[in-house]
Amino acid sequence: MVTISFGFPDVLSLAQTIAIIATLLITLYFSRKQIRSMSLDVETRVLNDLDEKRYRISELMLEKPEFINVVAGPASGSKPENVIAYMVAMISAHAYHMRERKIISDNEWIGWLQWIRNDFAQGTVRKDWVELNLGQWFDPSFRNFIDKEVIPQIKG
Repeated sequence: MVTISFGFPDVLSLAQTIAIIATLLITLYFSRKQIRSMSLDVETRVLNDLDEKRYRISELMLEKPEFINVVAGPASGSKPENVIAYMVAMISAHAYHMRERKIISDNEWIGWLQWIRNDFAQGTVRKDWVELNLGQWFDPSFRNFIDKEVIPQIKG
């Protein structure tokens, strides 16, 4: 029969090995978490940059409404008011997507949601959304949000 005995140095060496492995696992866990966070930050910056470019194009269309024909055709709404309605919808979409990405807190979202509902209820944004089919310029997720959660709650 073979007996194995561990002395204090052996136990200490085993404990050090386990501690090193545990430290590596914890480091790996937090590194992956940080990489995901960095990836989200990069994606958010890209989205913000793209939205800024869309916003600048909209500003150009406000300055020269005839430019609307370049992207929307002559049958589209070519008044500056239509561009403003698009810009309001674009800002609403940006806030919506930041909420989906969990960048906007619950409290901030409540404020944004009220702002979006007011814009669609009180101004001409809802009319332009429907009559000019503004939704075609936005992704399906935001269109569904407006069509199923915002517009149906408006009285009148």
